[in-house]
Amino acid sequence: MARAPILLGVAVLACGAAWLGHGQGWRHAALWGVGAALGIALYHATFSFAGGFRALLAHRRSAAVRAQLAMLALLVVLMLPAIDHGSLAGAPVRGIVFPLGVAVVVGAFLFGVGMQLGGGCGSGTLYTAGGGSLRMLLTLAFFVAGATLAAWQSEAWTTLPALPPATLPGIFGLWPALGLSLALLAAAALVAWLAERRRHGVAEPLPWRGGGLLRGPWPMLWGAVALAALNLLTLWLAGRPWVITAAFPLWGSRAVEAFGWDDPAFWPFWEDPTRAEAILRPIAADRITVMDLGLMAGALLAAGLAGRFAPRFAMPWRHAAASALGGLLLGVGAVVASGCNISAYVAGIASGSLHGWGWILPALAGNWVGLRLRPAFGLAG
Repeated sequence: MARAPILLGVAVLACGAAWLGHGQGWRHAALWGVGAALGIALYHATFSFAGGFRALLAHRRSAAVRAQLAMLALLVVLMLPAIDHGSLAGAPVRGIVFPLGVAVVVGAFLFGVGMQLGGGCGSGTLYTAGGGSLRMLLTLAFFVAGATLAAWQSEAWTTLPALPPATLPGIFGLWPALGLSLALLAAAALVAWLAERRRHGVAEPLPWRGGGLLRGPWPMLWGAVALAALNLLTLWLAGRPWVITAAFPLWGSRAVEAFGWDDPAFWPFWEDPTRAEAILRPIAADRITVMDLGLMAGALLAAGLAGRFAPRFAMPWRHAAASALGGLLLGVGAVVASGCNISAYVAGIASGSLHGWGWILPALAGNWVGLRLRPAFGLAG
């Protein structure tokens, strides 16, 4: 096991926590630590939404998707009552709720195509890039570019038809909404399980036993439980569920400003009252940025502990092209849909928002299209 990645990961995490604690306060330092823990959990459990969707759609293997659904069920039970109550352990909290409309459907579809071409989703891109994947670093760069492009052209999609923002607890009440959510998740898991049994005669179980806690690998159920617990901690610390891609247009807009290409503060996207503060304050004050970078640092440490940090500088040109196109689609799709697989699908469902439930079907359709485009870029199906 090489020591250099481990020492680098520990140094980055420790220095980041100290710097944030001094400059932004203990809560930012704590969110940095939670982000790091998310990166470790994602890396050790190889918890991939894009890989899980690919396994189900292409090979009818459902274990990864069933692990995702188990995580969602835990989140619904843990978070929906707190969000409905408006507080958790004395701290005010709110859900992630956006209108369900044409923009969510189109954006989720584009994001789904991008998942399969770019090789990851929001969380997957960050943790694999942090773990040393140069292809995913390229995907991340174009992810940010696509998100910035969508923010620049926000007038083209913000006026698309949409329903008013709505939640299941708001429509049915808390406990019926919780029961309905769990029933829908159980039904989805059953459909995936039956699809695997029909193709293969038996469905792979979800094992509980795994490798070491620090060095991995973890079974996916460990990852599901860890991600649910860390999401709950994020809700308490940040006042809202875990989100990822809202930081990407901010990073890109700051780059646009730094190079003197435009003044993004005057884009309609950033003039929105819910976003105006983010573009004006220091980037270190952005809690989403803090968690995203912490996640990458945690994945770096996990890769070192697992002895798998070995970046490769060679990359087939078709793989690079897939990363570029996939990253652009991921970025545009995430911003247009008001979130990615974490910000819309996971956080939306955990918040009871209709847009979270409406995101998944067009995203799966996009994944299906992306799967059929992968061979053209030399990628395995």
